[in-house]
Amino acid sequence: MRYTYTAVFTEEGGKVYAKVPDLDGCITTGKDLADAIDQMSDAMAAWLCTAEDEDLNIPSPTPQKDISHDENTTLSLIKADTLKYRELTDTRAVRKNVSLPAWLVKLADARRINCSQVLQDALMARI
Repeated sequence: MRYTYTAVFTEEGGKVYAKVPDLDGCITTGKDLADAIDQMSDAMAAWLCTAEDEDLNIPSPTPQKDISHDENTTLSLIKADTLKYRELTDTRAVRKNVSLPAWLVKLADARRINCSQVLQDALMARI
């Protein structure tokens, strides 16, 4: 799933602190604004993956104009793609038994087709 939320960035003591007000506890820091934006994208994707996995309520984004902030803060829209995040971070393989017609397996083997890869590609295309 793809999400976009507004993050609030505050520079203090040589660091940039970041939070997404809509996602309780979604906070991080960076050495500068660019780094904090990268860190927030990662933190947000992790927060959202956990919420999806645990079937928690994922709040709708608050319009940026409605987020309270002061003149010392910067607001930025941050995107997170949980499918892409999972692909990058959860690389463990899980064995799955699949039933296929014998003739199809024979043809696939003869053509050196990797059935696991074909199934992965098909699932990714469908999801």
